[in-house]
This record gives sequence, structure tokens and C-alpha cells, in this order.
Amino acid sequence: MDGPNLLVERATAELKQLGLAVVAVEPPQNAPPFLADAWLRVGNGGAQVDYVVEAKSRLTPATHGAATMQLQHAATATGHPTLLVTEYLTPPMAKKLREQKQQFADAAGNVYLEGPGLLVYVTGRKLQVEHMAPNAGKAYTMTGLKVIFALLCDPALANAPHRAIAAAAGVALGAIPAVLADLQQTGHLLVLAKRRRLNATKRLLDEWALTYARRLRARTLHATYTVSDFDGWKTWPLELPQVLWGGEPAANLLVNYLMPGILTIYADTLAPRLLIEQKMTIARGTQAGDRVLEWRKPFWGAVQWAARPGTVHPVLVYADLLATGDARCIETAQLVYDEYLARLLPAA
Repeated sequence: MDGPNLLVERATAELKQLGLAVVAVEPPQNAPPFLADAWLRVGNGGAQVDYVVEAKSRLTPATHGAATMQLQHAATATGHPTLLVTEYLTPPMAKKLREQKQQFADAAGNVYLEGPGLLVYVTGRKLQVEHMAPNAGKAYTMTGLKVIFALLCDPALANAPHRAIAAAAGVALGAIPAVLADLQQTGHLLVLAKRRRLNATKRLLDEWALTYARRLRARTLHATYTVSDFDGWKTWPLELPQVLWGGEPAANLLVNYLMPGILTIYADTLAPRLLIEQKMTIARGTQAGDRVLEWRKPFWGAVQWAARPGTVHPVLVYADLLATGDARCIETAQLVYDEYLARLLPAA
């Protein structure tokens, strides 16, 4: 899979094959500063629409939530419709995006465009050639994701000694220089007079959430259990702070909005007392809608937070909610952002 520029070029070529006029344009003069992957003017006859483009290598149910957040942010920040450009969209994903009125174009020729004088919907086309991805930057390797998480939780950590950053992220000291260099190259880390400052934005948060869902989140899942008292989860005897709520129950504790459908616990070990009291048994063959407990292993080091005792950091709650792909969870993720993260990681 290509980088953003080549991906936009391939999707543009497919749009032109449909008889559409497509040209790259400069951001409108009245548009606020916004780091878009591209601006495209798409036309059919006399009808033309200027789109702010967000390019994503591949969209899956796990990454759909984070991508949706980025697209909504782009539309709000620029006042222009967004166009999702990606490698390939399956028919179910294309249908879901159209139901959300999210316009898209992929490198296989699947397209949804809707605007004044413009309506195009093509789905079911197969990707003929799979393009190899260029080497990913160090910031979005497994190690890099852990470092970014620590920085998102504590942006002031960016100017700390490398040893402190490594300890907070739970990674080897030798990995820090390359990750910081990559963040500086992409504009997420600013360096002035030998002082480092994280360019702490919602865009960085959403980029991290999307890549976390694609590369790291599945590795944190240790086991899935059925439990005897699902609805009484708030009374469970957790051994804080070694055991923390994440995902949906953490969101319930943070914003008092979402009733959990899945319980998530982050812990290196689970106390025998909890296993016995809840009569935990390994859940096999689970399906969507099953009310189960996910035991996930922490991936961070000594990073600290004090949002609410008993929950993981709101950054992780936000990302785990988006990774479900569930509309209610995505809505709740926005509430978590508004209440706990907006001032730390502003949208502008």
C-alpha cells in the first residue's frame, strides 16, 4: 500500500476513468490552516466540488472509528466536504460509509460522491494489484506507538531526558532518538533552542488511535471470559492500581453515558479471588453482542495520570471506543475527548 500522495494519485486516476474531471487545487483562501493530505476539485459537467482529502492505507471495522473522527474534524476545521481516499473498500464498508454520508474513492475504483449536481456510487470493484507499502516511520512501529501514547498522556514529557521517556513508555532507551526524530520530521514534535515540545493536537491523537487499532490493540488481548455478574461490574473487588477498567466500563465511569456491552480490564494478572467470585470461564466462539470480559495486558511503562482512579488514561479509553466501530461507542469517545482531552490535545 502506498503513501498518501501515491494513494491520492491512484484514486484520482480511477475517478477520471469514470469520466469525472479531477484536479489538485490549493486550499481555499478562506480556509483555516489545516494539514490535509490533499485538496481535490471534482467535477461533472458544470458541477464542481472542492474536497479536503484524508488518505488512509486501508479501512477496517477496527480503524473505521478513528478515521471517522479525523474526517469529522477535517470537515469542521475547513468548512468543506471531506473525501476519504483509501486502498480498497469492501462492499460492506462502502455501504456503511454511504449510510453515514461519508464520501470516498479507493484505488480499485469504488466511489461515492454526492453534492450539488453530482452523484456517483460505484461499489464491488476488486483491487487488481496490491501495492507494497513503503517502510513505515519509527513513530508508528510497535515501539513508536508506545512512545506516542506516553507523550499524549503527558505532553510535557517531550522535553524530558530520553531515559524518562523510555521509562514512561516502557521501551528500550536506544529506541527513543529515532522515534523523536520521526515525530520531528512529520511536524508532531517541535525543537527550538534544544528544547522539545510536542505539537499536541487531536490530529496526532486520531492518527495514533487509528494505527493503534491496526497494529497494537489486538496484541493486548490476553483472554476473553464469561462472568457471573456482568451488570454488577462496578462492585467487583479490583486491586487498584494494578488492575484498571478500560474501554466501555472506563467510559461509563468517566462520562456516565455508555452502558457497557463488553467489559475491559487492563492488568498483568487477575486476582484468584476475582476469578473465583465471578466464576470466570474462557469464552469460546463469541459473537457480536455477547456480554463478555476482555482481559488486556498493559503495554505502557511508568506513565502517570490522574483522570479518575480505577481507569486507564482517557487517551486509551478514547482509542478503544473508536476501535469497536460501534456508533454509540464512537459517540461516547467524542464525549471523553470533550471532557478530558480537548484542552490537552486541541482540535485546532
